[in-house]
Amino acid sequence: MITLENWRARMSEDMRLRDFRPRTQRGYLMAVRQLVDHLGRDPETFTDDDVRRYFLYLREVKKLAPSSINVAVFALRFFFIHTMRRDWQVFDILRVRMPRMLPTVLSQGEVRQLLGAVRHPVRRMALVTIYSLGLRIGEGLALEAEHIDSDRLMVWVRDGKGARDRGAPLPRPLLVRLRRYWRDERPASPTKFLFVGKGGTAPLDDTTLQKTVRAAKEEIGLKKHTTVHTLRHSYATHLLEAGVSLRTIQQILGHKSLSTTELYMHVTHPAVERLQEVVDRLMADL
Repeated sequence: MITLENWRARMSEDMRLRDFRPRTQRGYLMAVRQLVDHLGRDPETFTDDDVRRYFLYLREVKKLAPSSINVAVFALRFFFIHTMRRDWQVFDILRVRMPRMLPTVLSQGEVRQLLGAVRHPVRRMALVTIYSLGLRIGEGLALEAEHIDSDRLMVWVRDGKGARDRGAPLPRPLLVRLRRYWRDERPASPTKFLFVGKGGTAPLDDTTLQKTVRAAKEEIGLKKHTTVHTLRHSYATHLLEAGVSLRTIQQILGHKSLSTTELYMHVTHPAVERLQEVVDRLMADL
């Protein structure tokens, strides 16, 4: 019997067996915890109708965003099918219509203005690197010195989304800045990470970096909704505007499907130019 006391441990084991990422595990556990709190009783007593009514509650009473409901759908489906061994009909009929939202994109001038407002040397270098390579925030904060291949002008992103490795072109101006940062600005630390947090052993925290972007955005009076991920969107759009092909951008960003990359076609005006020359020129005055 899966009781209220041990469901969390059992579900955690099931997710580790499936090699779920820690962030996914935390999100799924939180979604199940919210259902348990909502119903207020042992999960062993839950019924198909309970889950059905709960999803109606999320849609019609709490009016959650489709993305939030989607997380709950995947989390509860995993919990009941794999941990509780209950394959209920409600999971066959659940559908969440995800809106196709265009990304917020900053101009090259806005990017430079935003990065210029960040004065902390580690956080500034982390954000410059994330933009210059088109990285996700977790990928940027996980970078190590050995991932930088200066001879081939490549940066190797290890264990990215979907547990896939990939390479990103290293702009020469970024390489110069990284070398100067490593020599003059990086805190003395035994850790292998490029961007270290307060303790000096762990990577810079993603929450800290998001707060840094919000503060810089407010300082320069930028009205667009801007997060660290906006830098990745902006990088992809700037490459497309400079004539880099969608297929190349897909490979650089690590998108599984080309349709994901095609979204940038709605916010850009492409021309034609070679990739290495493009990234060198785009990053020259950061």
